[in-house]
Amino acid sequence: MTPVSSPQHRRARQHPPQLSSRARAILAAVVQSYIERGEPVSSLWLTRHSRFGVSSATLRNKMAELEELGYVHQPHASAGRIPTDRGYRSYVDLLLEARRPARSSRNVEARLRQASAVGNLLNNVPHELSRASHHLGFAMAPSGEGSVFKQINFVPLDRQRVLVVVVSASGHVSHKVVSVSEALRPVDLTQAANYLNREFSGLPLYEVRTAIVEQLESERTLCNVLRKRALRLARNTLENLSESSLFVQGTSLLLDNATDNDDSSSISSLSTLFEMIEEKDRLVRLLNGYIDDPGMIVIIGAEHRTENLKNLSLVASTYFDGNQTGCVGIIGPRRMRYDRSIAAVEGVSRTVSRLLGTWAN
Repeated sequence: MTPVSSPQHRRARQHPPQLSSRARAILAAVVQSYIERGEPVSSLWLTRHSRFGVSSATLRNKMAELEELGYVHQPHASAGRIPTDRGYRSYVDLLLEARRPARSSRNVEARLRQASAVGNLLNNVPHELSRASHHLGFAMAPSGEGSVFKQINFVPLDRQRVLVVVVSASGHVSHKVVSVSEALRPVDLTQAANYLNREFSGLPLYEVRTAIVEQLESERTLCNVLRKRALRLARNTLENLSESSLFVQGTSLLLDNATDNDDSSSISSLSTLFEMIEEKDRLVRLLNGYIDDPGMIVIIGAEHRTENLKNLSLVASTYFDGNQTGCVGIIGPRRMRYDRSIAAVEGVSRTVSRLLGTWAN
């Protein structure tokens, strides 16, 4: 997959200072060491643990240059350096340039294959991503707008409520409870569902919605009670069925990371993220804003559109269900193991695409 940049990602990277290959290698060593150890990195430490073949003084001068260019900074005068968002970005770009196509392990793929439907598969994906990265994992189903309608079923709950189950051609299942103004017998609901499935199966969901509204508008005096009832039930069902489904796992791991670092700003970022998870539509909109094209994307710290998420990073990749794209990914602290997260996300996205493609056929 080709790396993808979101609009604000491009803004954050406008005309970055050019680094020599040696400077990029030194920066990568600083970032990697900080990620692994969680402590500022000194030139002396690099001299002892890296193979640059230069003196500590030379490395110290190079690190001072990196600080002047905004790639690292010193928490205080006597400390080593830690990466800035620009430093993380350079490191991640290096990983993306050098990476090879990733695949999930056989165990991960075997567990995901056990799912019997799209919803079950996507519900399992965040667990696998969280397990591999030790961060929050998520999976987002494609928006219902582009889904192809396969069938609809009506299940009576009581005299005034009906459970409606809509199944797309890719196997995604949506549920909605609708109120009815008259008591309906099971046979009435079965006949209504049969009519709708016969009339609209195989059409995109947005076309089904438009056709139902048009038929109701043009046939206000419709005498066929069954047809009118079916169209009204379908209209009430499909009105607000376009939102993507979001599955999340591993919020406690994010909280553990923040409390371990004792960083109040990180706690603030987590509060914002948890609010978004609670009101899933906000997080869905944020993710949709980042995913402009198919492929992999990494958003780091201040590159986020939401200021309060500046202490977090996001690694995401799209998958294709045979008709449209959804995305899977990881959200964690800026000091995450990006190599591991990128490999896990790309591997799982490829597996999901492959499984959905198999089911579609």
